[in-house]
Amino acid sequence: MTNVLLLLVTLLLAFALVVLSCRFAGKTGLFAANVLLTVLANIEVVVIIRAFGIEQTLGNVLFAATFIISDVISEIYGKKEAQRSVLMSLCASAFFLLLTLVWTHYIPAESDWAMPAVRTIFSITPRLMLASLSVYAVSQLLDVWLYQRCWDFTAARSGRRESHLWLRNNFSTIISQAINTVLYTLLAFGGMYEWSTIWQIMLSSFIIYTVLSLLGTPVVYICRKCAPKNE
Repeated sequence: MTNVLLLLVTLLLAFALVVLSCRFAGKTGLFAANVLLTVLANIEVVVIIRAFGIEQTLGNVLFAATFIISDVISEIYGKKEAQRSVLMSLCASAFFLLLTLVWTHYIPAESDWAMPAVRTIFSITPRLMLASLSVYAVSQLLDVWLYQRCWDFTAARSGRRESHLWLRNNFSTIISQAINTVLYTLLAFGGMYEWSTIWQIMLSSFIIYTVLSLLGTPVVYICRKCAPKNE
């Protein structure tokens, strides 16, 4: 029960960050929030927890929030700005992962107590690093592309560009998250855990991403309404 409550708190904090960043800093705020959540998710993703009766990686909520940010930017600022946000977050993640790898090679002083924990958390193998960066790039850019394709389709059918936001948001996110879940789980955890655990992680991640996509739709509507008008 504790894990469930903590996940709900994390979800509320992530959604609040997205809305407040959009309201008070516009596009710049959303770019910064995307970088922050992506870096934090890369830390959390190494932790496996049990919540809602299934095993899952701890980074699910924050990674899901980054897809919501991509949809918000696509909706308000367009495809090119959404792609820029993805690439900025990708570069920040790469820099962060490389920097943490450097940390683990420092020789600590005799009085140091933190280095064992740092090495445990941040001794990222090239495999995990490659899986994280490549899957993030593929799934996020796919999300942006699908969002625009769905938008063009619904606009052509309805004659109104602003309609069917819920459809393009959930359509693009759910499909790209499915690709993200399968690729990352296999590349990052294949051979590290039993197949039963891997399937649980894959299934739980997709269920969580789908639910979070639905819960995050009002966030996209709120951001579209409250974004600074001068942008």
